[in-house]
Amino acid sequence: MKQKVFLSATWEYLAMMNYEVDPAILEPYLPPFTSLDLFEGKALVSVVGFLFNDTKVMGIQWPGHTHFEEVNLRFYVKYFDGQNWKRGVGFVSEIVPKKLIATMANVLYNEHYSTARMFHLNKEEKNHLLIEYNWKMKNQEWNSIQIKAENKLTDIIPDSEAAFILEHYFGYNQLNKNTTIEYAVEHPRWQIYPVQQYSLKAAIAQLYGQAFVPFIEAVQPHSVFLAKGSNVIVRKPVKIKGV
Repeated sequence: MKQKVFLSATWEYLAMMNYEVDPAILEPYLPPFTSLDLFEGKALVSVVGFLFNDTKVMGIQWPGHTHFEEVNLRFYVKYFDGQNWKRGVGFVSEIVPKKLIATMANVLYNEHYSTARMFHLNKEEKNHLLIEYNWKMKNQEWNSIQIKAENKLTDIIPDSEAAFILEHYFGYNQLNKNTTIEYAVEHPRWQIYPVQQYSLKAAIAQLYGQAFVPFIEAVQPHSVFLAKGSNVIVRKPVKIKGV
């Protein structure tokens, strides 16, 4: 039986920079009862920037909290429910510009949200798109994700790396050593824009920890995708408990 809808929104212009990492650095973040979901034997993480629009919580729009940016560092997990493998994501960090959003997510889903000053620049022209997300934590310089892409939507090829990165439909967070929170994220299959240029300028050690520096900072990503996005619903969480 499906859980009730907690949040609905439109996610737009998902810029995803994906890096191969040593699986060992993800172990401290792995929720109980899940295991790493690997792509062709590789553990991947993604630095993701995107927009929330028309956001509603329990069907209600909160003034000043319907349109905002998010930047996160996520990784890929799977959970066997006794019958099927569910493919989902775990998070190292999630950043938004609104304190109330961060507080609600942390309390209800035990997420890893913090707040920062943020802005975005999205420019659509006839032949290409320019997508940029910027964020600044206290006592840091500005960080940014920038992507230039061809303004032409293409379908995701099944079983490709793009399909792996974009088609994980659950979120998993550790509540404690014996309990994991699971929530479903529902949306249609997205289309992507062919990426032409990209850059990530970020203080990786300060944002995510020193362990991630050798795998992300000054390293070429394993892949880069820009997804159009769609309407999305996030369902209320359930708890997975050990014996």
